[in-house]
Amino acid sequence: MDTDKVTAAVVAACRTARLETLAAGVPVFYVDADGKTNVMEMPDGNKFEIRYIPGAPADRNYEVIGELIRPAA
Repeated sequence: MDTDKVTAAVVAACRTARLETLAAGVPVFYVDADGKTNVMEMPDGNKFEIRYIPGAPADRNYEVIGELIRPAA
């Protein structure tokens, strides 16, 4: 099995699902590439660092810590 091809296919599928979800107007929650920061990405492109609240109802199980600012080019 070619693990590089499988990895590339999974990455592409995740990217497509993320973009489709955002296009539908729904925020996407994930852990960033360094594996340390929980992120909420909004359909308008804004991203926020969040903290999950264990045991809270699904519609209120996180709090926004702060906006993640994109570095200037």
